[in-house]
Amino acid sequence: MRRSLLRAALFATAALSTAAAFAADKPTVVLVHGAFADASSWNGVIEQLHKDGFTVVAPANPLRSVKTDAAYIADLLASIKAPVVLVGHSYGGSVITEAAEGRDNVKALVYVSALSPDVGETAGQLVGKFPGSTLGPALAPPVTLSNGDKDLYVQQDKYPALFPDVPLKRATVMAAEQRPIAAAAFDEAETAAAWKHIPSWHIYGTADQGIPPESLKFMADRAKSKKTVVIKGASHLVMISHPKEVASLIEVAAKGD
Repeated sequence: MRRSLLRAALFATAALSTAAAFAADKPTVVLVHGAFADASSWNGVIEQLHKDGFTVVAPANPLRSVKTDAAYIADLLASIKAPVVLVGHSYGGSVITEAAEGRDNVKALVYVSALSPDVGETAGQLVGKFPGSTLGPALAPPVTLSNGDKDLYVQQDKYPALFPDVPLKRATVMAAEQRPIAAAAFDEAETAAAWKHIPSWHIYGTADQGIPPESLKFMADRAKSKKTVVIKGASHLVMISHPKEVASLIEVAAKGD
């Protein structure tokens, strides 16, 4: 009995060591959420990446300005002593495009229904480059802050209609807990375009009402995307409605395929 227990303990220890070594060989995945959301929007993707042995960090994007948000993420990247796959959703794409500049540990960029601006471009310009976004009419009147800045929210009763492939119950909760973005962030020009020298992968849906699919295609093609996945009927929250597909593309990027 004692020998059996000892063998079992040794086997378990060896398995844990092997799993740890396996995880150590993989890059760390950093997930940056977009406007009107929080890091919980990555839950399904995180579950899949954890299952496949990846270390994941999903920070709270401040949503104040491209410059300050990118600096915040860049500081986080500097603290990670491992190769990184940097992933952004929506406005989070603008953030990672600037945050990755000068960070040698960032080996891949993944854009999930995300903006990938060139230097001098703004989020507002890219969203409006092609017709199809219904975000503007869904916004609530700006909330004026004590310092004079303005915060933007999506009207709660219009939130679910923007993302029809997300279960109504979840969309309703997300509407209530959404994090606002500073209005000025949409008109702030990008100062770096890391996708010009870091390989990128792109995924989006054909039913995106936040950023028109034509805009997303234009940006993916311009960045010479190594692989672009287009999911028929998926909304702007493709990582919620299709987490396995998003996680799968991240894993492809981690391998550099």
